[in-house]
Amino acid sequence: MTDVVYRFPAPGPEPVTADLDGWTKVEGNPTMKTWVQHTSADGTVISGTWEATPGTYHATYAAYEFVHMMEGQITITPDGGEPVFLTPGDAFIVEPGFKGTWKIEKPVRKHFCIKLK
Repeated sequence: MTDVVYRFPAPGPEPVTADLDGWTKVEGNPTMKTWVQHTSADGTVISGTWEATPGTYHATYAAYEFVHMMEGQITITPDGGEPVFLTPGDAFIVEPGFKGTWKIEKPVRKHFCIKLK
């Protein structure tokens, strides 16, 4: 039987350090680390931990993402839309098709869950 409850381990020692597909640096020199800590049995959902340093990215989303912020401060501004200010404890959704900026004001650590298909 497949595990029906999965408890995240601490992020491993070797994260992916490349910028995510669809993310372009537009201000400063932010960096990111991504740990994929779980993939669903059917391969359609991934979840894990993400960290980023201050700076601004322009992001384009192809998939649905649920986020729970653990540390940091971000202002997300959809192209042509109003800014959304997020801090530790906030939970939010980014829908597929989102285009806009992620201004990372304080180093960020978040849990994420992305529906790929």
